[in-house]
Amino acid sequence: MNTATPISVPDALPATSGRLSNGAALWLVSSMVITFLAASSAPSPLYGLYREAWGFSALTLTLVFSSYAFALLGSLLVLGRLSDHRGRREVILGALVIEFVSVVLFWQARSVEWLFAARIVQGVATGIATSVLSAMLLDLDRVRGAFINSVTPMFGMALGALGTSLLVQFAPAPTVLVFEGLLGVFAVQIALAWRLPETVSRLQGAWRSLVPQVAVPPAARSTLLRVLPSNTAQWALGGFYLSLGPTLARQVTDTTAPVVGGALIATLVLSGAVAIALVRNRPPRDVLELGALGLAVGLAITLGGVVSHSAWLLFSGTLIAGLGFGSGFNGSVRSLAPLAEPHERGALMSSFFAASYLAFAVPAIAAGLFVGYFGLKTTAIGYAAVLVALAGGALVEMRRSRR
Repeated sequence: MNTATPISVPDALPATSGRLSNGAALWLVSSMVITFLAASSAPSPLYGLYREAWGFSALTLTLVFSSYAFALLGSLLVLGRLSDHRGRREVILGALVIEFVSVVLFWQARSVEWLFAARIVQGVATGIATSVLSAMLLDLDRVRGAFINSVTPMFGMALGALGTSLLVQFAPAPTVLVFEGLLGVFAVQIALAWRLPETVSRLQGAWRSLVPQVAVPPAARSTLLRVLPSNTAQWALGGFYLSLGPTLARQVTDTTAPVVGGALIATLVLSGAVAIALVRNRPPRDVLELGALGLAVGLAITLGGVVSHSAWLLFSGTLIAGLGFGSGFNGSVRSLAPLAEPHERGALMSSFFAASYLAFAVPAIAAGLFVGYFGLKTTAIGYAAVLVALAGGALVEMRRSRR
């Protein structure tokens, strides 16, 4: 339990001389969320090139991918509440510098060990950023911040996956070029981050806040438990797509074009962003139910595409599942955001994303293990069937509790 005495503060402290206005800061922080998530998905289309060069297995691939998620999870649990104590700007600067180091490691990667190191450092940086950027967006504007928190991660992941796959398809030295571009963007954001306004007053107990714990405000606990089943299915789907999705897309479509894998990931996350824009003004409870329904139906269609080797069904199902993903994620964030005070938001968002990234990593590792025994197609069919059951069960429970 956090024993620090909270300080009552407004949602955003007045801007001081030399600092960005709250409106400009909202745009800058939004761009940071996009860049962090783009960097997280950028390696996915490159894994095929790395496997050809260094000869590692599907299990190793999912372990490389999941090392990022576990590092992110640990970072959330240890550092997720730090910005509530040290202030947002200082923690954002730290996350940007660590992310810059991870991109340098990717840029210079010479073996699979380099990939593990880069992914782990990137996970630490993204874990810090996930919590503090989400909290700061809500500090700057509670209504627009909740919307941006939902849509920018989707757009960022699509940008990273599709942009990198296009470089693989058409540009020379894609494993170098993509990371040089990211280094330039992060360098600019580090320079601009010095001008961010501070949006919370500092609390005592910063060192105590580093003790790993799940800190959920009492008012948000029942809501968090209610959204976890469908949220778990959504993030487990995202983990599979970002690790093994490009390989699956090439098998189903019988093509070796790298852009196909990036397009599959982009279909999932961009349709999620569209869904968020469409449902943002509907009641969060309705949106949660819509998300679970869309995920179950979309996955069932995707399953048909994998079984029949139909690219049309694969992408159509992914589109519908993405609409469910985006709706469910938006409903979860909007259900939770109003239930925390400003000094509690960092802890709440770190707990929510900790549960999300656990679902993101563990099933993906299991899938990588099963691929070695049963093959990718059989593993994908079983994986999708489990997620359909989980999403369907969540939908039934939501409707039962409503009645």
